[in-house]
Amino acid sequence: MSAAASSGNTQERARLSRLALFGTDQPEPVPRLLVAGPLSCELIGGNLRNIRFDGVEVLRAISFVVRDKDWGTYAPIIRDLAVEEDGDGFYVSYTAECMGGEGERLVYRANISGSSAHLAFEGEAVPDGDFLTNRCGFTILHPVVGLAGEPAEVTHVDGTVEHSRFPDLIEPLQPFMAMRAISHQVAPGVRATCRMEGDSFEMEDQRNWSDASYKTYVRPLALPWPYVLPAGVPVRQLVRLDIEAKGSSAVAKRDDEAVALTLGGVQGRLPGFGLVITPEEAAASLDALDVLAQIAPQTLLFHFDPTAGHSTAELAAFARIAQAHPGECVLEYVAACEGPLDAEFGAVAEQVRAAGLRLDAIAVSPSVDRKSTPPGSVWPDCPPLADIYAAARRAFPELRLGGGMFSYFTELNRKRPLAERLDYVTHCTCPIVHDADDRSVMQSLEALRFILRSTRAIVGPDKPYRIGPSTLGMRQNPYGSRVMPNPGRRRMTMAEIDPRQDGLFAAAWMVGYAARLAEAGVESFVGAALTGPFGLIAPGAPSDGARLRPVAHAAKFLAGISGASALAVSSSTPSKVLALGGEPAPGRRMLLVANLTDSDQFVRLPFGGTALLLDESAVFAGEKPRHVTLADGPVLLPAYAVMRIEG
Repeated sequence: MSAAASSGNTQERARLSRLALFGTDQPEPVPRLLVAGPLSCELIGGNLRNIRFDGVEVLRAISFVVRDKDWGTYAPIIRDLAVEEDGDGFYVSYTAECMGGEGERLVYRANISGSSAHLAFEGEAVPDGDFLTNRCGFTILHPVVGLAGEPAEVTHVDGTVEHSRFPDLIEPLQPFMAMRAISHQVAPGVRATCRMEGDSFEMEDQRNWSDASYKTYVRPLALPWPYVLPAGVPVRQLVRLDIEAKGSSAVAKRDDEAVALTLGGVQGRLPGFGLVITPEEAAASLDALDVLAQIAPQTLLFHFDPTAGHSTAELAAFARIAQAHPGECVLEYVAACEGPLDAEFGAVAEQVRAAGLRLDAIAVSPSVDRKSTPPGSVWPDCPPLADIYAAARRAFPELRLGGGMFSYFTELNRKRPLAERLDYVTHCTCPIVHDADDRSVMQSLEALRFILRSTRAIVGPDKPYRIGPSTLGMRQNPYGSRVMPNPGRRRMTMAEIDPRQDGLFAAAWMVGYAARLAEAGVESFVGAALTGPFGLIAPGAPSDGARLRPVAHAAKFLAGISGASALAVSSSTPSKVLALGGEPAPGRRMLLVANLTDSDQFVRLPFGGTALLLDESAVFAGEKPRHVTLADGPVLLPAYAVMRIEG
């Protein structure tokens, strides 16, 4: 075989591998590692990620960000990139161009320099014409693991110094305002100070949106947005990171150590697993009842929104699906709240009866609360939640009543439900609000722990708590006028269609998500749809044999273990591997394990037995998990693989 043919085969294998793992053959940008003595960082798309000192994470990112009027993030075209390194320092410069779909254009110039204890990132944008934006300038991300609840020293723009702490429970509003600098301890004997010049900065707790970071950003949210950058007027900003090291710093954990899973005792029950059915997908879902029976979810969540034109016909379609489902049926009702509440809920109850829809529960939330109300904004008119819940109780006295937010934890944290009036509380999450790269999406599982604990602090330790629909793609945009179109199937923020739903990535993320919920005693998890952008079945699959996405097998695993007695499972490296365990029957143990990384991981299991492995090879072989024999010692878990173990 010629060298050219061999190279072509290698490239084709790499392309097919990307399709299996991510549902797209578009590779992620390869980071360039920049090193200056003990200081290191990654250069990706013109921005800095994974900033470390002696191997310990100091900042998660420093980025120059330009966003549109819907909070969509421009993907800049980088030109004239120059990188110089000499071992003791590095220097980077480039020009970036942001282009919008309606011809809008903004060019900025960036300069980055680093030495053993200092890092500087300068950006200057000069609009050719008036440029409409929601944000233009720097964002700085601090990690949350290891920093939540720890001391922070904040210098304000007026020179005053505030001694405070990074929030432990998630702050609904900005913890720090009018910032000029923030300092924190990185490790014993190591202190970092990040200074921001060029504007007034403030911090928001990005765990609200399931980002695993505290974000310091430019331009206070209390100011109007979108706003115009005038033609010819430069925007200049600078971020500087200074490290002061005295004595020895902490040593980072070796990257090649096997991940150890440790089993604990029984702690309640594992969450039930559910699927969401929308009116738009009802017909396709009816055509896929055989797949629904294979997955056997505990719950079907039927989305119903009269403000979107949904009526009795949609409920009748739901009723036909419910007839084929032996489990729980729940109506997710978006309340219009535009007239007398008893009349509205009474009409919905009559429509449900007329359609013959069997229900076990109804969750209600006002339509206006599907849009976010940022800090400093005026809350929209809405009846009191107590009145809404009471009207729902009167109309559906026999059903469990849920409430909360059909958007995200952000909104629940800012407008808290009256938990005592409800049988359960619910909300969703979405991992691609601010960042859509693979690493950021998986890191959202770090933030999920804090979301669950913060919700418990709001609603109480014993209130039944449900999550979802929570999927990779965004089903609706609380922060703009629309979800972002994604015809190119890119990794893209705020997009309904996320290509990774077609890949093994979605399966690993879903199992990791469920593992976090199991730790918190969540009652139910709606993690996908049957069809459509969030579906278990690929769009356009032939009716005589629907093609299951890899995530469908993860869903079947979760449904099969749902409701079992939960076994506490801890991971020595939860950023790499997460697992949930259960006892479906006395003497029978089951473990679901997910590799959250794009590389092989060795895992020490708490018990052996028979196993089913869903990995890249299984996807190539027809997307069916394959039986494997577990040998003694660490087990190799390939990239984004999911394993079910029974013992």
